[in-house]
Amino acid sequence: MFKIKVTLLSHTPEPEKVVASAARLCYSTKCGAEIMDNFSAEEIEKFLTRLRSLGHLSPFEHASFTFAIDGVSRVLSHQLVRHRIGTSYSQKSQRYVKEGQFEYTVPDSIASNQQQKAVFEQTMTYLQDRYNELLAAGIPAEDARYLLPNACTTNLVVTMNARSLLHFFELRCCMRAQKEIRQLADLMLAEVSKIAPLLFVNAGAPCKSIGICFEGDLSCGRAKNIKLRR
Repeated sequence: MFKIKVTLLSHTPEPEKVVASAARLCYSTKCGAEIMDNFSAEEIEKFLTRLRSLGHLSPFEHASFTFAIDGVSRVLSHQLVRHRIGTSYSQKSQRYVKEGQFEYTVPDSIASNQQQKAVFEQTMTYLQDRYNELLAAGIPAEDARYLLPNACTTNLVVTMNARSLLHFFELRCCMRAQKEIRQLADLMLAEVSKIAPLLFVNAGAPCKSIGICFEGDLSCGRAKNIKLRR
């Protein structure tokens, strides 16, 4: 398993009520200052269930969640930043933070093979030594970092709204996603589900949420109903 740590730093207060209230405004004569008044838990759940059934997810954008993510590879961060809509990122800089003894991620397929693991670790040590030599020679960290590998771990702060998270979970909880980012998605889903279970009920890969896989011939086979997206 990858050594990933996910911490939910903050989130919109009462995220489920905020989302339901935003939807309520669309169908109510109440003004903005009143839309959260006299809103029972049963009514909130009814609104959220209705929104999901209709695919009317724009109100979900009013709830945001901020995560601290530690110990992921640069391979993962390059994939993560492809999720751009409704998302903000801050990442540890290799320009300003010197990697005097960088930590790195070893994929399971390499870690399980002792011979190839040794080759991998020797390469990491070689790159570390050459990087340190450049720094010692006065090369700026922003230039020496060109030697650093994708395996080098990094830390991020990520903020996503609930709608973006649902899309992220749909793609990255899927068995077709690379294992490291799939583990990250599972950890993030576990955190937000504690705070807003109604927003994220059945969130995840489509085979879980709607019982359909859209991967066609590439499907892992967990879903009985397999088709291609149109």
